[in-house]
Amino acid sequence: MNCDDLRTLATAYLDDELDVAHSRELEQHIQTCPACARMVENHRRLRSSIQAGGLRFDPPSSFDRRLDAVLRPAAKTPERARSARWPWVAIAAGIILAIVFVSKLGNPARPIADSLLAQEIVDSHVRSLLPGRLTDVESTDRHTVKPWFNGKLDFSPPVEDFAADGFPLVGGRLDSLAGRTVAVLIYKRAQHVINLYVWPSSAAPSSPRAAVVQGYNILNWTRDNFAWSLVSDLNREELQQLAARLEGKTP
Repeated sequence: MNCDDLRTLATAYLDDELDVAHSRELEQHIQTCPACARMVENHRRLRSSIQAGGLRFDPPSSFDRRLDAVLRPAAKTPERARSARWPWVAIAAGIILAIVFVSKLGNPARPIADSLLAQEIVDSHVRSLLPGRLTDVESTDRHTVKPWFNGKLDFSPPVEDFAADGFPLVGGRLDSLAGRTVAVLIYKRAQHVINLYVWPSSAAPSSPRAAVVQGYNILNWTRDNFAWSLVSDLNREELQQLAARLEGKTP
């Protein structure tokens, strides 16, 4: 089984709809492929959040009144208005929920702050701190790290080293965010690990925006057709210094 096969079968696997033979092949694959293992784990966490009601949409108090005002002219009696109203309420609520869900998870190219995607980034950062999880390619030479991504991604991430500024490059790896494979570049500041997530984006350029999730600082911005997310336990001021250097160095 390869990575493309796993992406096709992952949903059936998580729904317990996969036969024993394919389930065993999938499990063997994720034991040897960190990127696919992360993708399956991310899907599992998302599924748990949905089942726990984490994506519940509660319409504002004015929603029912405004919808009733639209439907009332078409109703001949109050009873008919009430019976006709509720199917439309359910449909409208479903559409709004879908829009909210897609805006947060379906398009990882959008800058993010305090969202499920931000939580996913922090979870990935925490996992990377476990022994053997930080890098797929370990090197301080950007001419070694950048070519390593060739053939593994459908884009070529910019790779720079800022050792002279106190932010040495230590390697790179693949990860999965919102169902797509992204590049991760790893920097250090003293004993602090900094993960930089990079993926293509068609969003308009934006300045770095700060967020804090579980005590970790995150900076998100878009530039030069890429989305960028820095995450670390490093203080925000120093993390902003690295963001400024990245903005100045990106092609």
